[in-house]
Amino acid sequence: MEKLLALIFVYIFVENFVLMRFFGICPFLGVSRKMETAVGMSMAVIFVMTISTLVTWLLYTYLLEPFNLLYLQIVAFILVIASLVQLVETVLRKISPTLYQGLGIYLPLITTNCAVLAVALLAVQEEYSLLESLVFAISAAVGFSLALIIMAGIRERLELANVPKAFQGTAITLITAGILSLAFMGFKGMLSI
Repeated sequence: MEKLLALIFVYIFVENFVLMRFFGICPFLGVSRKMETAVGMSMAVIFVMTISTLVTWLLYTYLLEPFNLLYLQIVAFILVIASLVQLVETVLRKISPTLYQGLGIYLPLITTNCAVLAVALLAVQEEYSLLESLVFAISAAVGFSLALIIMAGIRERLELANVPKAFQGTAITLITAGILSLAFMGFKGMLSI
């Protein structure tokens, strides 16, 4: 139980995949313009990251490793992730067409979101059990979502601020992301696995 709680804290705050490991920067910067799209993307990433990690863990443990097919690991993992993204895309198109349009190109890009693939790969590399992999995936996804939603809130407020012309646009976004990353660095050293 203690290890599971440590996994939760570490992968939400200490080893945040976006702000500390810099995985998933493309959707982090692209989707964080509006809170609504950030929340929608967060839900999609939580679903895809969690389910894909479980499926890839099972695939690795019961097929790839026993039959010595480890050379197919990345291809198999990407196929699982792509299938889940297609499922999310189909459901979103039917349930919430506005959110589907708001996410735009970033929804299919979850397929190549390195954070999703990294979590799936790290779950087997770190030799986590199925339960630990589940907790790891949910924690990493919640950490990604937390960073994305905080960034969206800051960016919405920055649109109302009087930002100097030289810092408008990408410059202020990168500066904000850097300061947010520094804030999360404050958790470094508090706990490790």
